[in-house]
Amino acid sequence: MGRRLWRLLSSLCLTLPLTASPLVVYGLPAQAMVPYVYLPQDKELEGAGLGIAQAAARLLRLGQAEDAARLAELTVRLLPEDPRGWVLLAEAELRSNQIDKAVVALGRAKQLDPNNAGIWFAEGSLALRNGKPQDAIGLLRRGLELDGKNAGAYFDLGNAQILLGNNEAALGSFEKAANLRKDFWEAINNQGLVLFEAGRSGEAIGRWQRVLKIKPDIAETSLALAAALYERSPADRAEALRLAESALAEEPNYVKESFQKEQLWGPRLRALTGRLLALPELKPTVERALANASSGDGDASP
Repeated sequence: MGRRLWRLLSSLCLTLPLTASPLVVYGLPAQAMVPYVYLPQDKELEGAGLGIAQAAARLLRLGQAEDAARLAELTVRLLPEDPRGWVLLAEAELRSNQIDKAVVALGRAKQLDPNNAGIWFAEGSLALRNGKPQDAIGLLRRGLELDGKNAGAYFDLGNAQILLGNNEAALGSFEKAANLRKDFWEAINNQGLVLFEAGRSGEAIGRWQRVLKIKPDIAETSLALAAALYERSPADRAEALRLAESALAEEPNYVKESFQKEQLWGPRLRALTGRLLALPELKPTVERALANASSGDGDASP
């Protein structure tokens, strides 16, 4: 949001031992007619569970969330008292769009490890994603009481505060996030969003220019900066047009006001962007973006 919401579990640092034993499949005994059931010992069971968890984590990194969720479910069956498995399951369920299941898994993880700040942060992020910013603020603040140096949590907190109209508090949260993490361009970008709505256009322009020095191809920042420059001076018009064309080529969805609103753009920035995109010089660019934008019920900016 404002850039996208910070990843749900970016703060958790799931640490699974690299030396965990793999799951061992035992064959039948030589005398096949003799019934034989192998009952694994507790230590072997733990090793198997952690090995499966490692495999699930690898699948998540490869983007195979549904397969990861199946392995994570097996992990929590083998190790139901280990909160790490429940955290892993929560992330896999989230990435599979199984939101209700993710909530349940996180709740179980918190029962097992209530002082794990990352679990509180994850619940806060999930509440934010579910459109419950007030709940998110409470969860994130509790996590920050346990770990006050988590940049991602401050970023999510700022987004929740924007949704509740607490822009000054949001600016403070984004500033803390950017101070804690070098080159946290999403937090710097969102500072610009808040500053621009407050009428502090020069400061907003400075923030967005700083973002583009860190990461030059960010569509959201490019278009926001284009709108601010277009307003500032006729001398900046050529640069504003260039940035707008670049932004819409990179992410055509920003042509839609509804999409801008989803990213926490305020009414002042959205209105100004609409006037920019209505310029005749941008008509081909805007038409191309409208053709390439994702389908939805939102209106285009022009």
